[in-house]
Amino acid sequence: MNSTMSGPDCAQPPSRQKSGLSAQAGRYRWVICGLLFAATAVNYIDRQMIGVLKPTLKAEFGWDENAYSTIILWFQLAYALGYLSFGKIVDQIGARLGYAIAILIWTIGHVAHGFAGGVASFAAARFGLGVGESGNFPAGIRAVADWFPQRERALAIGIFNAGANVGAIITPLLVPALVTWFGWRSAFFVTGIFGVAWLAAWWVMYRHPALHPAVSRGELAWIQQDAPDTSAKIGWAPLLGKRETWCYAVAKFLIDPIWWFFLFWLPGYLFDRYHLDLQSFGLPLAVIYVISDLGSVAGGWMSSSMLRRGFSVNAARKLTMLVCAICVTPIWFAQSIESVWGAVLVIGLATAAHQAFSANVYTLPSDMFPRAAVGSVVGIGGMAGALGGMGMAKFTGYILDSTHSYALLFAICASAYLLALLAVHLLSPRLAPAAMD
Repeated sequence: MNSTMSGPDCAQPPSRQKSGLSAQAGRYRWVICGLLFAATAVNYIDRQMIGVLKPTLKAEFGWDENAYSTIILWFQLAYALGYLSFGKIVDQIGARLGYAIAILIWTIGHVAHGFAGGVASFAAARFGLGVGESGNFPAGIRAVADWFPQRERALAIGIFNAGANVGAIITPLLVPALVTWFGWRSAFFVTGIFGVAWLAAWWVMYRHPALHPAVSRGELAWIQQDAPDTSAKIGWAPLLGKRETWCYAVAKFLIDPIWWFFLFWLPGYLFDRYHLDLQSFGLPLAVIYVISDLGSVAGGWMSSSMLRRGFSVNAARKLTMLVCAICVTPIWFAQSIESVWGAVLVIGLATAAHQAFSANVYTLPSDMFPRAAVGSVVGIGGMAGALGGMGMAKFTGYILDSTHSYALLFAICASAYLLALLAVHLLSPRLAPAAMD
């Protein structure tokens, strides 16, 4: 479902080549995918730092789990509101400018953590970070829809989504060293440089493919091989009435809170369950996210491979998601594992399966909607996921303060993906394109 569209980053393309299409006609689209990968890595470094620093900050400020969950909740509230807004903004102004605005806002919010002095000021900094970071996936998925034909989108999204795990790998290895050398406040200032450097590269290197001098006619024809869709602006009201919108939104509502839980509570879990500290939990946490990275790419590759072999979009996406949902279930028993490395393998399998499942969920808006609506649908779904994450944050804080056990939380993780797949299938049995009147 790829075509031209109106907007600041777009232009009417030359006539499409009807024959001789080849994936080898050009490779610049993968450079764009690399930029999206790098942005997502920076996004997760900035996002995860508070999780890695949780033991340090709890000790300095005397926070309990409820206070920590309140700080996380403010991030997720901003993320929910920003996701919905950025989805629409990206549809209006395009990926290039939309992404630039997003990373500028989140870098300012990230650096502001270095000036925080308590729950209220950390919550304010997290709110700013959440507003900006909410633009990452709407802009990134819109860029993928602009730059890749349908058959390559799941793989491209899997690759750029793998940046989340690279960021999550780098953070526990880099941040303890920065804290040791400079203190935790300066760690936020130093890592803020990454966002500034990426913004400069993005502004220089990104254009819509129809306008980009590095894109050959052959590569442009490959990118634009799918049937044309509407370029008309599509408002929220028509989208909210579509089952296909809720197919995506309900899936995000069910699975996103699990990823938030992994991201913000795994460092504390390793710290408490296996008596690790800021210096020693970095390697186990990094290994978990290395495994996750493999899952992200594998999930995109699996459904894209099925499409190349003649499977329908419906079968390719859902079979891949079923395999992933099954792979998450062993996490139910994670708390009973005595060996830290045994737990790392089970948790790593679950986080890898999440990323593979998520890579396929992220393709659903571009599978079912015209490109002019993709950002808005991603925004609606992202808001649903963030609202679910807010509930999960407060629930996690309450459960840990009350029971000091992760058993119920891991049980929720184990079942969420099967429920999400069931919801996707019931709401869109064939993953057919939505009828846009």
